[in-house]
Amino acid sequence: MKTLLLFVATALAEIVGCYLPYLWLKQGKSAWLLIPGLLSLALFAWLLTLHEAAAGRVYAAYGGVYVCVALGWLWAVDQIRPTSWDLAGVAVALLGMSIIMFQPAP
Repeated sequence: MKTLLLFVATALAEIVGCYLPYLWLKQGKSAWLLIPGLLSLALFAWLLTLHEAAAGRVYAAYGGVYVCVALGWLWAVDQIRPTSWDLAGVAVALLGMSIIMFQPAP
């Protein structure tokens, strides 16, 4: 459970860190959004270091959780409800993440 919560926090930090510059570049919002965006991306990088598994394995497994959190963001922030295809894709991504992250020790 700790690993999953850490993945979710990591994904949120990455999404916020990318979304704020997006608002500046695509929607004409204030350039001041770049400061919290950079801080969020720094938090994202730091959170990745807290995972116990090897970095490559963490990055691969994290991708599955990122897909899930990104679709949650789509629904909560962009007000676009995910389709059944989106949900099927999340299920496949999370299954792949689970296989990678929770494999038996060599």
